[in-house]
Amino acid sequence: MFRNMRRYKQAVTEDECKNILRTAKRGVLSVIGDNGYPYAVPVNFFYGDDGKIYLHGAASGHKTDAIKACDKVCFTVWNEGYQKDDWSWYITSVVVFGRAEFVNTDSVMDKLKSLGMKYYPTEKEVDEEIARDAKRVQMTAITIEHMTGKLVHEK
Repeated sequence: MFRNMRRYKQAVTEDECKNILRTAKRGVLSVIGDNGYPYAVPVNFFYGDDGKIYLHGAASGHKTDAIKACDKVCFTVWNEGYQKDDWSWYITSVVVFGRAEFVNTDSVMDKLKSLGMKYYPTEKEVDEEIARDAKRVQMTAITIEHMTGKLVHEK
């Protein structure tokens, strides 16, 4: 159902992909938007212990409407990369294909807390943010159906 990677020598392992999902600060969520046009938006996220990707957003808007219309999504992240013996960078990216669903269970607050702890410096600040804005947040979970990672030498 999914295409094979053309350049296998650049492929990274599933464990490396998961590590990047755990550590990357930003990702890009792509959905099928209005009139069949792709819609890609940068998001904050976290990779859960259950192997799902979690992100938050408004309870209404373009992204939410697109997921309601079609739950198929693509999610892309990349690491900060490194340099080796020259000016060029080595970057590893991860591309995930999966299904998005809205999280409407008792675990929403736990998921919000996990997301906040990735970005905020203190638990107190996370708790304050959740108390102030949680009622307006829609949590989304992406169940991974296919994932690939690739190391690219940008030279």
